[in-house]
Order: sequence, then structure tokens, then C-alpha cells
Amino acid sequence: MKPVPPNQQQALVERLMTACGGAYRPETRRKYFITGPQWAAAYQGQALFHAPTRCPIGFEDVIREYAKIGIGYWCTHDSDVIPADQMGKDGQREIVARIQKSLADHGLKCSMVTTETFFHEVFAAGPAAEAADVRDYAAFRVRNTVDIGHELGAQFAVYWPGSLGYYTQGAIEETQTLRWYADALNAACERDIEVAKKKGRPTLKHCLEAKPFEPQAEILLPTSDAMLGFIASGLLTHPEMVGLNPEYLHELMWGGAPRAALARALLAGKLWHFDINDGYRLKHDVDIGVGLVNPLDWLNVLVLLRSHGFNGPFNLDFKPPRTTSNHGVFAVSFPTAVDRFITLWEMAGEVMEDAILREATEALKAGSGVPAGADAHAIAEANKELLTLHELIAHRLVQILLGLHRGRSYAV
Repeated sequence: MKPVPPNQQQALVERLMTACGGAYRPETRRKYFITGPQWAAAYQGQALFHAPTRCPIGFEDVIREYAKIGIGYWCTHDSDVIPADQMGKDGQREIVARIQKSLADHGLKCSMVTTETFFHEVFAAGPAAEAADVRDYAAFRVRNTVDIGHELGAQFAVYWPGSLGYYTQGAIEETQTLRWYADALNAACERDIEVAKKKGRPTLKHCLEAKPFEPQAEILLPTSDAMLGFIASGLLTHPEMVGLNPEYLHELMWGGAPRAALARALLAGKLWHFDINDGYRLKHDVDIGVGLVNPLDWLNVLVLLRSHGFNGPFNLDFKPPRTTSNHGVFAVSFPTAVDRFITLWEMAGEVMEDAILREATEALKAGSGVPAGADAHAIAEANKELLTLHELIAHRLVQILLGLHRGRSYAV
């Protein structure tokens, strides 16, 4: 193949994207509660060991491009769009007005707002540091985010306490730190009740997001299960207002099973929001696009959520690779992530209706019907052949994922 000059490279990418097929129309994509974060599209490729590879992009451009793709909802950290020194001031009001106009012009809604309590230098010791003025500032930030959320018509507020922890052992007293963190959440909920009543709107759904590793060396609330324990601890004034925003990769990173974590959240009635991406167990937070690493696991996750009637947002919390251009972020990364999700979601519906899977699962639940009483060996023998259906079910799921159940095969 001949070298591809720079002025022909975008055309090549677009031609090959078209050749890939399998794309949904923007109108179809808008039918799903898929949200696009400001931070994901604006990510420039920077990291601890990485220099930026893309140019900065503002919220007007992100919202416009999401609209073209067919992503119907936008979300943001407060500091993604508002400088820290303008929080709660006239500058914030001007920016929020511009966001409102941009959303209205392009037919998008704001689904969620989240408070950044991890990047700014003030949070070096976390949002629940020993110094009262740091904690007061953190409480101001979460209350202010509630205000922004109501101004933009959001339904959800998300909190990632990634800097709630320590670098060196003995530096903090964990129970006190958790109490102080609860104080900030209580301030957010109290402000929410006040503003919602004034505006005649429902209160927001406040969602905690867990992550096992980084930025602190040890995290106080590293998993969704830890979050559930914290919500039920008695420290929250309004625990009914606080639920979970699990992230797929965050649950996978520590070696857990995302589907099992989601099941526990469902049983607790606390699965309200879901960040979708992909990656690897026991690795760092690579934030790969949904379905690119674990498509079979993703299919099973979505079967669980569909079967339990989950109707919350699916938030595209991934990072377009550093190798992708600014143009590629919106020409490839986001439309393909949306389309893989839609395909897997609809495939999950097919799984739920599959006659073979239904008969196999019903047979397992029906058992042998042989009255063996308290004879453990006899019970095992009576059900032994049925248990082979576990592997058959797994095979059938792979068939559906690969399209083999529709007759796809390869000549050898």
C-alpha cells in the first residue's frame, strides 16, 4: 500500500468506518438512555506517564458532536466546565447559561452532574481532611453542584471519593474520616431538598462511585459493597436519597465480577446509575470502550439488567485511546461505543427469549423430581445429568454472541 498523506487520512478512516457497517442511525441511538460525559470526549490523552495527544475541546463542541452522533444526554464534572475560582459566582452563572443554550440548540438534556473532589490541590488530603476549612470547602462544592444540577435539569448527582484514603499508614483515623465524608453528603442532600422544593422539581438521585485503586494508596470505600455498607451505616441523614453508580471496570479491576456486584446493588435497591466501559482484571484504570475486551461478560451483565428492569443511565465513561485523533473521537470512538452497547443490549433481549436457554434454565430449576430424602449421594445422582446444562448454557450464549445460532459457520 502506498503512504497515506495527512490530508487523505480522515477520508480513509471514514471510508473504512462505513465499510465496517453495523452502525445505527442517530434517531435509533437516541432511544436509549445513553449519556456522554464532557470529560470523556474532552480527554486529551494525558496521564501520569502520558503527554497529551489531542487538542482541548470545549463543551459547546462536545454537545454539538454528541447531537450529531445521536447521544441524547450530556453530563459533566463541575470543574470540567467551570474554573474553581468561579464556582458559585457570576462566572458560573454565565457558563451555566451557555450550557443551557447549547443543550437546547442541539436537543440534548443534562442527565447528571458530579463534583470533582480529587484533582485540585485543596483535596491533597482528600475531601474529608483533618482541616475544617478543607471540609467546609468540600461541602460548598457538593452543595454548589446540586445547584448546577437543578439549573441544568439533571436527575442524578455522582460522587467519586477517590481521594478519600491515605498514602501512609496511621496518617488518618478511618472512622472519623468516614464521618466527615458523610457530613459532606448530608450537606448535599439537605441543599437538594431545599432547592428542589423551591424549584418544584424532584430531588436528585445521589450516587456513589467506588474504585479500588488510585489516586490514594489506600481507598476507604474501594468497592460497591463498601459503599452499600457506608450508606447503611447510620452516618447519612437521608440514606434513601443515596445509591450507587458502579463502574464496570472499577468492579473488574480488583478481581471481582461486575455482574455479581450489580446483582448485590439490585437486591439492595441501590443500582441507580451505571458507568460503562471495559478493561482488564488486576490492572490500572485503562477505561477502554464498552465491549472491546469482555463482550461475553458484557452480554451477561446486560441480561441481568434487562431481566431486572434497570432503566437508569448508561454513561460512556471511557477514554478514547491516545492514538485516536480529535476527529476520530467523534468519528470512531463514540459512535462505535454506542453501537456496541446497543447491539449487546438487544442481544441480551434475544438471550432472554431464546427457547433453548429458557428450557435449560427451567429444567435446572425443576430438578429431577426423584424423592431422595436426606440421602445426599442419591440427590447428587438424581440431578447429575441436569448439571451439564450449565456448560450448554454457556455455549449457547457464545453462539448468540458470535451469531452461530443464525447459521454462521466457516468452511475448513
